[in-house]
Amino acid sequence: QVQLVESGGGLVQPGGSLRLSCAASGISFSANVMGWYRQAPGKQRELVAKITSGGTTTYTDSVKGRFTISRDHLKKTVYLQMNSLKPEDTAVYYCNAQNVYSSREYWGQGTQVTVSS
Repeated sequence: QVQLVESGGGLVQPGGSLRLSCAASGISFSANVMGWYRQAPGKQRELVAKITSGGTTTYTDSVKGRFTISRDHLKKTVYLQMNSLKPEDTAVYYCNAQNVYSSREYWGQGTQVTVSS
């Protein structure tokens, strides 16, 4: 059974930091591109960042220089370090795994991030 379990969301003031974690089980971690997506109320889900097994990263323009994605193969966990948070970063953040061979993908349940004073 595939599980992607996110943690680390919460309420933070503008300019603050949060670190999201996503623990994966039931998948071949090294065969998956791991990513973080977000969905704000009334908006479509969008890619925030993704990282290949080899460590190549991609970020959406709005988070470049503020967010850092990383992965730990031993712990089968992907992280999203979010610094200098802005109110427009408020959204539900979802962990995603996409198998590079089958293109099958999996989603976590989401974790709420709220940036507000």
